[in-house]
Amino acid sequence: MSSNGLQRLAGKVKSLMNSGVSRLVDERIREFEETNKAGSKRWFSELAFCILTANYSAEGGIRIQRELNDCFFNCSVEELARELRRMGHRFPEARARYIVLSRKYADNLKDILVRQGTPFMMREWLVANIKGIGYKEASHFLRNVGYFDLAILDYHILDILERYGVIKRPRTLTRKRYLEIEGVIRRLGELVGLKPGVLDLYLWYMETGKVLK
Repeated sequence: MSSNGLQRLAGKVKSLMNSGVSRLVDERIREFEETNKAGSKRWFSELAFCILTANYSAEGGIRIQRELNDCFFNCSVEELARELRRMGHRFPEARARYIVLSRKYADNLKDILVRQGTPFMMREWLVANIKGIGYKEASHFLRNVGYFDLAILDYHILDILERYGVIKRPRTLTRKRYLEIEGVIRRLGELVGLKPGVLDLYLWYMETGKVLK
């Protein structure tokens, strides 16, 4: 890992923190904190959104969530797949199946996760019990429901880290490698005074020019 690259990246993040981007990030953080106070059904909707965004776009997932939220709870696999196909999702059948399979947790998802004790244990539970959720998606979901201690290692973030010489991008992101790179994000966060889930919003902005959930 290049400490010089990490310092250069920290400088870029700090410049964004002192710009108008910080206002957009703060708005998102407030939204996540509000979701944290909501009940299990709101959390399940966010889980479905994160299932949808795997190998798909966040913007597309947001659009689908807004239109099909009721369908996440009520549609059959076939009905939801048909709606996802209509809205242009890349993997309508698989994502519909994953959402309907996880529906059994819709009424008590928040309670189950809070009982795990820490965000790290929450993530382990999600990966073990929710089909279609890996470490990236579980971290994404937990950030969106108000837990900021985990890194969301999507390809945008990996691209930035590699470009600054901070990591060599892995061919496959195993659990071991995910946790190693998460440690790098944590060190970067310490340099700029941000938790990984908040830092992610600034890094994502660097790649996309947007601050999405």
